[in-house]
Amino acid sequence: MCGIVGYVGFEQAAPILLDGLSKLEYRGYDSAGMAIMDEEDKIEVVKAKGRLQVLREMTDSGHAVPGVCGVGHTRWATHGEPSVANAHPHFNKDKSIAVVHNGIIENYQSIRDRLVKKGYEFISQTDTEAVVQLLDYYYQGDPLEAITKVMVRVEGSYALGILFQDHPGEVYAVRKDSPMIVGHSEEGNFIASDVPAILSHTKNVYYIENMEIVKLTKEGIKFYNIDKEEIEKEMVTIDWDAEAAEKGGYEHFMLKEIYEQPKAVRDTISPRIKDDRIEIEELGMTEEEIQKISKIYIVACGSAYHVGITAKYVIEGMARIPVEVDLASEFRYRDPIMEENSLVIIISQSGETADSLAALRAVKEKGIRVLGIVNVVGSSIAREADNVMYTWAGPEIAVATTKAYSTQLASIYLIAILFAKVRNTIDDQAYAGYVEEVKALPDKIQTILGDRERIQWFANKFASSHDMFFIGRGLDYGIGMEGSLKMKEVSYVHSEAYAAGELKHGPISLIEKGILVVGIATQPQLYDKMISNMAEVKARGAYIMGVTNYGNYEMEDTADFTVYVPKTNPYFTTSLAIIPLQLLGYYTTLAKGLDVDKPRNLAKSVTVE
Repeated sequence: MCGIVGYVGFEQAAPILLDGLSKLEYRGYDSAGMAIMDEEDKIEVVKAKGRLQVLREMTDSGHAVPGVCGVGHTRWATHGEPSVANAHPHFNKDKSIAVVHNGIIENYQSIRDRLVKKGYEFISQTDTEAVVQLLDYYYQGDPLEAITKVMVRVEGSYALGILFQDHPGEVYAVRKDSPMIVGHSEEGNFIASDVPAILSHTKNVYYIENMEIVKLTKEGIKFYNIDKEEIEKEMVTIDWDAEAAEKGGYEHFMLKEIYEQPKAVRDTISPRIKDDRIEIEELGMTEEEIQKISKIYIVACGSAYHVGITAKYVIEGMARIPVEVDLASEFRYRDPIMEENSLVIIISQSGETADSLAALRAVKEKGIRVLGIVNVVGSSIAREADNVMYTWAGPEIAVATTKAYSTQLASIYLIAILFAKVRNTIDDQAYAGYVEEVKALPDKIQTILGDRERIQWFANKFASSHDMFFIGRGLDYGIGMEGSLKMKEVSYVHSEAYAAGELKHGPISLIEKGILVVGIATQPQLYDKMISNMAEVKARGAYIMGVTNYGNYEMEDTADFTVYVPKTNPYFTTSLAIIPLQLLGYYTTLAKGLDVDKPRNLAKSVTVE
């Protein structure tokens, strides 16, 4: 889950690398480093523990490290604690080869043991150092020859950026199961883990497939397969605006992205609603194929998994198709029994989530159709799924997802309504009503954002909390799961979500005087039961924050503080009720003086298992 950037061209490399790494710091911020080929064709390595700013200050914003060719890295530690020695780039004994790496080398210990017997010395605890020492062992003057020998001997996942001292002005890169893109511009050529790193320099990119190698020079780019045969790649133009990856006047990316949700949801639904009819051409499915679907499996991680929880209620309720929701890390190992006419939906913001990608590949081996719902165009899941439905959220930089989550929900709503219509489980009147409600969601989200000052006041009041609980029933339970995750991942407050009906089966024993319980009650058929559950925890000393729809003002008889959201069809309430919970997590974190965009121990894209 580290960030890699590389450059060779006509400009000084170090400032460009630092700028790129600043756009990738959401991928890791334990340490950072650069390797630059200097004017005497020597590799100079500079590394620092801590945030990228430390490296920036060490190198006077890169100007103290001259050279027009180099690679950079920002680290999220896996093997070895955060330290200068464990920071990337790693290098061989005479610093004639330097490597940056994203991924995990699973057989690194056996490689180390073998090389130690041959006289090699290791100075770090990382798996990556095994790669650079193995490159040294096989290198006989031909970079491609050494790289391909290493590729067939290392196990695991990797994206590598490599410099060879006796091949000045060249950057090599290779990938297997970890993201890597290649960029081209008039000022030079780039490698990067993600588009935002190079967006200010170019929108022209190439996607590298597994086990492919790229060689960059200032004159051009060459691609090779593992047999060292040159191959052709198609260039893709990214339509993101470079300013979309900047804060745009907001204090934090997370707040900016919360406020971008009305636009992101509108951009996701509008192209797929034509003349008040839903058309999702990307599905690539005929009406007959939709009618034959016997079961849907939704596989995802983190917030995307919570989208899947909502999807189960919505798809089963509307389209009457059985839905099973799995965490990708569990699904890939449990050897699921899958029906012939099943559809698997993989949901991922980055499209590079390691467990989700592995699950996708396992499903395809069974011959089951896969639909990817992803935000990043050209990502691995997008390329390997049978069909892909993009969420048009634009670049999401904050580690805690907000707008990508909301656009994933919107995509699920469209799929559910379409499937229900095709399968005749709803009539024309219900269909038209659902479409109108979905179209109204962006404006209703905007309305909720206007209540942020009340939520900020409340967050300040409870910023010192050590524990919080989120309770709900039905769809509201799924909302609570996401609200709890938002709270814990950025504020470090211990928070849990429980199905309210399960309180008396154990969780209510955790309630004590003054503890905050967020009760979510937006489902009409479950509203009275939720009020009773909230009264139960209040009687045991809890302080209650209620989230409900306009008109349910009697909640104030039970809740100590109530947030109201506009009414919508109960199926779509998740898109509205989650907004105040996102803001609650954001403002609690702000009140505690923590880094909202870069929470400890977390990275944006989980590209390693």
